[in-house]
Amino acid sequence: MPFIYDRTVHFRDTDAAGVVYFANVLAFCHEGYEAAIATTGIELPEFFRGTRVAVPIVHASVDFFRPMQCGDRLQIHLTPKLLSRSEFEISYAIYFAEATHKAIGKAITRHVCIHPETRSRKELPKPLAHWLHQWSGTIEQTKIEQTKGE
Repeated sequence: MPFIYDRTVHFRDTDAAGVVYFANVLAFCHEGYEAAIATTGIELPEFFRGTRVAVPIVHASVDFFRPMQCGDRLQIHLTPKLLSRSEFEISYAIYFAEATHKAIGKAITRHVCIHPETRSRKELPKPLAHWLHQWSGTIEQTKIEQTKGE
């Protein structure tokens, strides 16, 4: 079951043609990611400060199927998936809030957990692993993948 993040498109999100500037869709997705991890009790200031671990995005992509404009109410459905002990991916499906039967866009972000000083891969911290289990919808598959090596 995905985490659902509601967002209204603001004028500042659009370009001169009146549609959402492409890079802002990734910002919408990241807002949803922040809201989702906060639901498990992860303190956002501590998490994003990166003192114990850093979790940078190493890949991102977006596909657009319909334009989004100022005033549109969106629903962003995010589903995380564990890829290894130190890496996960989030799939985002973007819908108009009134019509969640057909996606208007989709995105993917891939994240790698690293030590903030050495920049070497590090196992995901337990709170983040818990978040992945909570929202992935495939808890058993996640447990199986966790037992695999890198």
